[in-house]
Amino acid sequence: MRKVSRDRRLRAGLVGVATATALLTLAACGGTGNSSSARGSRSAIGSTSASGSSSATGVASASDPSAFTFLNITENPSVGDEIKQLSTGACATENQALPLQIQNVPQASLDQKLLLLAGQNALPSMFAAGNAPATTKTLVQGSDVVNFQTELARLGVLDDVEPAAISSIDSLYGGFNVLPTQLNIEGIFYNKKVFAQYGISVPTTWSQLVADAATLQAKGIQPFSASGQQGWPITRLISGYLYRSLGPGALSAVASGSAKLTDPQYVAAAQAIASLGGKGYFGKGVESIDYNTSVNTFLTGKAAMLYMGSWVLSSIADPSQDTIGAGNIGLMPFPNVTGGAGSSSQYPANVGLPYTFNAKTLGPKSAAWLKCVVQNYGSASLKKYDTFTGFVSNPAVTGLTPLETQVQQIISSTKQSVLWFEALFSTQATTVSQQDAAPLVNGSMSPGAFMSAVQSALAAS
Repeated sequence: MRKVSRDRRLRAGLVGVATATALLTLAACGGTGNSSSARGSRSAIGSTSASGSSSATGVASASDPSAFTFLNITENPSVGDEIKQLSTGACATENQALPLQIQNVPQASLDQKLLLLAGQNALPSMFAAGNAPATTKTLVQGSDVVNFQTELARLGVLDDVEPAAISSIDSLYGGFNVLPTQLNIEGIFYNKKVFAQYGISVPTTWSQLVADAATLQAKGIQPFSASGQQGWPITRLISGYLYRSLGPGALSAVASGSAKLTDPQYVAAAQAIASLGGKGYFGKGVESIDYNTSVNTFLTGKAAMLYMGSWVLSSIADPSQDTIGAGNIGLMPFPNVTGGAGSSSQYPANVGLPYTFNAKTLGPKSAAWLKCVVQNYGSASLKKYDTFTGFVSNPAVTGLTPLETQVQQIISSTKQSVLWFEALFSTQATTVSQQDAAPLVNGSMSPGAFMSAVQSALAAS
């Protein structure tokens, strides 16, 4: 097992906080996106992405700048630190040919900065993609962003990007136009020890999950821990049910207007989650529980299950937070809904705040940098920060815990991913959704009223 210092764990935790912040920003700003239709292979994903992008083709029509300029966000220095480390290690040859220069910008100013630089034809070689997917789409329309489907295939490194990451990017950005320096999958973390003690097998269907929750409740064990204060850990459960019952296109249909959250089958999903709260399965006072408390409740053995993303691995690995032990924690997918159109193999995934390359300066030297980053960033980030990315670890990182190994295997085997509940919502609808999540599960708001409020916010956007 790898020995990791407390300082490194702290840095990993900070990376997780930055990731969560970026994700909430993206959730608030998400545009309409593309349909999350089934794409079971890399070639299928590629054909959609390639046709959906109008970016430049790369070295055939671009000249290299005098330096490899990198624009990072001030709040998350880890990506810049990793690129800097690569410049003196695996990418030293590329750095000698085109020296690295790092610049920083506050995240709040990122979108405005990118659009200003694009208008001046002065975008850096590599940069943090905008907080809003719409910013990246604007840059794509101006041929400012690389079509990675085409370029990575030309460089021979397309297989170094996980299909799950490409699927997530395509669903949110409308094409493979950004790079996944992070990749988080989501599911239900569970206490193996508690499950074994009460003879509970990992449920594969929603009805089995509900029955298991009833068993735990009867034994005096709180079944689920969730943050009602933040709201999104609850709305993630709604989208999980929707994706299993209606299929991976459930929420893109709402975004396109072909379906409404007030349709009976959508309200049924909200009802399924509300019923968990009605039976007391989230414990008392869920509306006052914040993110850290919800994680702590699970990691100290006070609740048997926690719906969360893989960014929580840094907390699980910290013995000051995790008292039940990483070896006693498993991860299961959101279970299937009997008769539903979705599959538990379709994990919710996100790529945090991704990065991209300037198509107009992607000459041979810049393309060499791109190739080196794609080939080496994944392993370097996992070794240093315990952070999974959308890049294949090359070489493979050894000494992972069983839970980390499981997450890595899930990432590698997932061909199609889905988004979170608010990913394609407006800022207003996202706010309403997350504020009303706690009232939904504590019984002060009906499922129909909840879905109606979010739908009304969407219509007003």
